[in-house]
Amino acid sequence: MNELIFSSAFLVLVAILLLLDLGLFTKNSHEVSMREAGIMTIIWVSLSIAFYFFIRFNGDLIHGIENLEQLKEIIALHRHPIDISSMDFDTALQTYRNNLSLEYITGYLIEYALSVDNLFVMLLIFMSFRVRRKNYKKVLFWGILGAVVMRFLFIFFSSALIHKFEWILYVFGAFLLFTGAKMFFSKEDSEKMEVSSHPVVKFASKHFRIYPHFVKDHFFIRKAGKVFLTPLFLVVLVIEFSDVIFAVDSVPAIFSITKDPFIVFFSNIFAILGLRSLFFLLAGFMNKFRYLKPGLAILLFVIGLKLIFEDFLHHIGFTTLHSLLVIAGILFMSVALSIMIPNQKAN
Repeated sequence: MNELIFSSAFLVLVAILLLLDLGLFTKNSHEVSMREAGIMTIIWVSLSIAFYFFIRFNGDLIHGIENLEQLKEIIALHRHPIDISSMDFDTALQTYRNNLSLEYITGYLIEYALSVDNLFVMLLIFMSFRVRRKNYKKVLFWGILGAVVMRFLFIFFSSALIHKFEWILYVFGAFLLFTGAKMFFSKEDSEKMEVSSHPVVKFASKHFRIYPHFVKDHFFIRKAGKVFLTPLFLVVLVIEFSDVIFAVDSVPAIFSITKDPFIVFFSNIFAILGLRSLFFLLAGFMNKFRYLKPGLAILLFVIGLKLIFEDFLHHIGFTTLHSLLVIAGILFMSVALSIMIPNQKAN
């Protein structure tokens, strides 16, 4: 019951933030400036960090922990890498909060970093459909709103599978090893996708009426008493589809850090909420981070190994803090190398 109340309150907060971001202050479609994108990125990151401090001092509220026995049950259920057997309740509770907050911020960092790779896909979609830049904001809003719903379902379904079939973590680990290796050795993606052959476009064209032209920023249009989908709505559907594919990589990656589905969900949602502003901030020079994609590939490979050898790592004292340091180190080196050895073709 406590989890339901806390999650409901969190979703209400997310809804309010999304409504504000949708355009209560900027209702008209417009091209987002670097300044606006920078301000919104700072706001979203600040909110994410603020939630970290909330968990650090009040993380027990998520599960409504009231006594030591209940705390031990939660730690065992979600396999947190901490030992509270010799602690009193207050000390154990603070140890739990500290670890939980580290799990959240580490998961957030993973998701936010992997989101950068998804930004390339979004930009490719916009370019291929020839979407006007002033309509990016509206499309991304509805795409991200759908992503929040899909992540909620995907995360809690995955969590249920993990608790019922623990061996599935090895499947997740093997899949991340494969994905990391594939990403590392793959060539650069093409700068254009074939819109007409995309499976989402094919499905929509077969089952719905599609209007052949963009109509301002409308998703639907009525002609001769019939409702048609516009190409802009197809863009939203394609972005939703790409996020589902993306979630297959990113969600198992965060389960390598924490088995608590609520922490996985919170870290995912805060990263997704900041994705749109990050897109506008990085859209102009994403291709300059030449070593980021190989870095993300190595990150997925390392996370896959962690999932497979989790019991061994826990036995030798590998903690959530160690995970955070390894992940931050990989990302730092990727960005640093990109800055020190710039891509001449991007200049």
